[in-house]
Amino acid sequence: MGIPTVRDRVAQTAAVLVLEPIVEADCLGGSDGFRPKRSAHQALTEVQRQGESGQREIYDADLKGYFDSIPHDKRRRALAMRMADRSGLHLSRLWRQAPVVEAGQPPRRSRQGTPQGGVVSPRLANVYRHGVDTFFHAAGGPAHWAKATLVRYADDMVILARRVGPELRAWIERTLEARMGLAVNREKTQVVRLRWESGTVDCLGFTVRLAQGRRGGGHYLQVAPSRKAGIRERARLLAMTRSRQCWQPIPALSRTLTRHLAGWANYFGLGHPRAAFRTIHCAVQTRLRAHLGRRSQRPYRLPKGKSYYRHFADLGLVYL
Repeated sequence: MGIPTVRDRVAQTAAVLVLEPIVEADCLGGSDGFRPKRSAHQALTEVQRQGESGQREIYDADLKGYFDSIPHDKRRRALAMRMADRSGLHLSRLWRQAPVVEAGQPPRRSRQGTPQGGVVSPRLANVYRHGVDTFFHAAGGPAHWAKATLVRYADDMVILARRVGPELRAWIERTLEARMGLAVNREKTQVVRLRWESGTVDCLGFTVRLAQGRRGGGHYLQVAPSRKAGIRERARLLAMTRSRQCWQPIPALSRTLTRHLAGWANYFGLGHPRAAFRTIHCAVQTRLRAHLGRRSQRPYRLPKGKSYYRHFADLGLVYL
């Protein structure tokens, strides 16, 4: 993580305004990360659409520290292919090689990677990863001979095909490691075959699996919040309702929880989130009841004739 100074953030914002239209003209349809009018929902919708069309085998690629391992020389050449302005390229080099200052250590300059936290960093990372998209859709790429589909959001990447064979796996790993200079984490990289009651893949906080419709209906590809996303959300709710938060008035705490839950639901409302929403709603109700019980030595008294559910609703707590 690298936090640039205020002057650098202003300069990086100006660079993004110039660089983004140039890069956007070359971006392909399978890339959705850090692009205008693109979102993670579009990437997930594309995964669902391709899976329902028959591409039920997924190569889930995991990279070891992508932002920390981008080779500076290769990224410079990738940027120079789209931008001929020498002052812009020089400015990019200065940001890339900015000294890193850590407590108790002398400043040092990084020889690879791009610091996360800067305004321009995601766009520069996209410029470099565009090479994978180009190789994939080239005449000799697997988009043609394997009829595969690449869906990418920043450093998260999945490849869908009717069959992910050794040749396709070898092409992906050879391209990422030999041509791009990146490292594939083979312990976490996997090939998932979506079958009934087996095979799931986690992507961008969601779990994709093959499910059966109600009353013996046909199969469909289900996209729902992942188990890890639910665990992280419950941990966040626990932190927001700890005993240290007893200083907040109850209406203020309810408004804070409502804003947080509304934002969480806006992202995880894609696909089939009902079961996850029900679990989170029960968790927040339980946490609030426990929180109200510890605010005083005397038991918390509900308004006459109201249940906890109705009382929380009157306080403005959102129901997922």
